[in-house]
Amino acid sequence: MALDLADYERKSTEAIKAFWGNREKARQKQALAGKADQGERAGVTAGKNMDGFVDLMIDIVKANGLGHAKIHQKRAVLTLPGYFRPTKLWDILVIHEGRLIAAIELKSQVGPSFGNNFNNRTEEAIGTAHDLWTAYREGAFGKQVRPFVGWLMLVEDAAGSRMPVRDSSPHFPVFKEFQGASYLKRYDVLCQRLMQEQLYSTAALMTSPRTGAAPGTYGQMSDMTSFKTFVTSLAGHVASEAARDA
Repeated sequence: MALDLADYERKSTEAIKAFWGNREKARQKQALAGKADQGERAGVTAGKNMDGFVDLMIDIVKANGLGHAKIHQKRAVLTLPGYFRPTKLWDILVIHEGRLIAAIELKSQVGPSFGNNFNNRTEEAIGTAHDLWTAYREGAFGKQVRPFVGWLMLVEDAAGSRMPVRDSSPHFPVFKEFQGASYLKRYDVLCQRLMQEQLYSTAALMTSPRTGAAPGTYGQMSDMTSFKTFVTSLAGHVASEAARDA
């Protein structure tokens, strides 16, 4: 049976529109309240920016044979046990007959500050995955096949994210892939290595300029980290799990 990608191209465009639209609404709300927006914080903390992608992931799960699975998206039921910490909050959890089918993180970053945020996102992504797989090894989710673990990153396509960045490493050389690489390139390398090291089933990077808010424009840095690769991988895993119950 062919995989059903749930009209992801159209829905991802709508999700991009909603992402920028929700950020703008949050800024306007703060402005009306007479509060200054410190470093785009209003848009970051709005909480609904990636909801369009949440809806799309749910559609993919339902379209590929697990429409009867429990798809959690409310904060109170989005935690999983960790190994190095008690629990971790995810953005989407799919559970079917007591099995963890999928755990997905949806992240975003806009300018003007890309440097510190890139480092924070990198450390968070690596730590989260290592914690989950160690908990999995120790039986936190019972005896089951490996779940789908996904990481989706949406980054503003701007001069600051495409500009070459210099690094200071006085004792040992930086890996050549990072030498003079922009933050978008660094995110692409990060996503590729998260998959190569099997920390995530799929890690994807989407780019979108602010000028693309109205048409819902987005792009990719490589085929390996594209959004199509992400949704195809998720659909395949869900279909495989559904087939086990057939």
